[in-house]
Amino acid sequence: MKILIYGAGAVGLGIASCLIKTGHAVDVVGRAGTVEALRRHGLTRSGLFGDFQAPPSAVGAVASVHELKDTTYDFILVCTKSFDTGPAARDLASVAFINNARTPFVLCQNGWGNAEIFADYFPQERVKSARVITGFARPEPHHVDITVHADTVHVGSLFQDGVSDLKPLSEAIEGGGLPCAVTAHIARDLWAKMLYNCMLNGLSTLFDVPYGALGESPHTRRLMDAIAREVFAVMQAAGHRTHWESVDGYLDTFYKKQLPATYQHIPSMLQDLRAGKRTEIDALNGAVMRLGEQHRIPVPHNTQVYHLIRFAEAKRDLKK
Repeated sequence: MKILIYGAGAVGLGIASCLIKTGHAVDVVGRAGTVEALRRHGLTRSGLFGDFQAPPSAVGAVASVHELKDTTYDFILVCTKSFDTGPAARDLASVAFINNARTPFVLCQNGWGNAEIFADYFPQERVKSARVITGFARPEPHHVDITVHADTVHVGSLFQDGVSDLKPLSEAIEGGGLPCAVTAHIARDLWAKMLYNCMLNGLSTLFDVPYGALGESPHTRRLMDAIAREVFAVMQAAGHRTHWESVDGYLDTFYKKQLPATYQHIPSMLQDLRAGKRTEIDALNGAVMRLGEQHRIPVPHNTQVYHLIRFAEAKRDLKK
């Protein structure tokens, strides 16, 4: 297969390493510094699922989609931050051979609302989604380190169309070391991830602590419980479901299984704030806030987390 990865951050390079390892042709669109490093050093992977080194010749790295040659891709994986979803869709739609093809887009992003943005630019049947809850870090521009893995990567569609065409991609990713499977219930997976991320990412960032520290205090547990109840309420009001029939059932799983498995994890939101980058709060607690307004459901705890992260970003920017 020939696969394009749009977004050469930690997630994009992590998935690229799996695809290259299984012998597939991979082109990557990334920032200039990353492209230069990949062309010079190739792609290095370390951490969970084993080390892997791809030579420069194995990675087609470009800084713009307009540098790509007119070709047919089997899949296009979008691995940008959620706030870049709109610009990514516009950029890809501006390339005639991509816009006019039938190639599926697989959105490997955090948060809720990314698929709807892409569906404004491309037919719904081309827009697929992935649930990724594996932790990737990038110690160097060409080096990705897999630090934590909570569950199998799932790929599917939010638009009630067929997902069997995703099987070759799933098998390729899994063959490269990262467990992956096709699902007919990707919305349930994405909302399960929303519950988890909305409870943890903002508070971990605000208090500058790993996930596990939040579970040690009755005060932060109380906040996380309240956030989860609000997320569950807006999810149901919007007509969606997840894998638990009640929020209490989810919280039982969260405290007994999910939180212990990622006890030492530092979220990308905290890493972004430390690095002076924009966070993805809009697609997480911000998305809950907007759905709450749309369905007239109060979500005060998610709203407070959203505004506090926005303040933290503004305070950081004022110091520059």
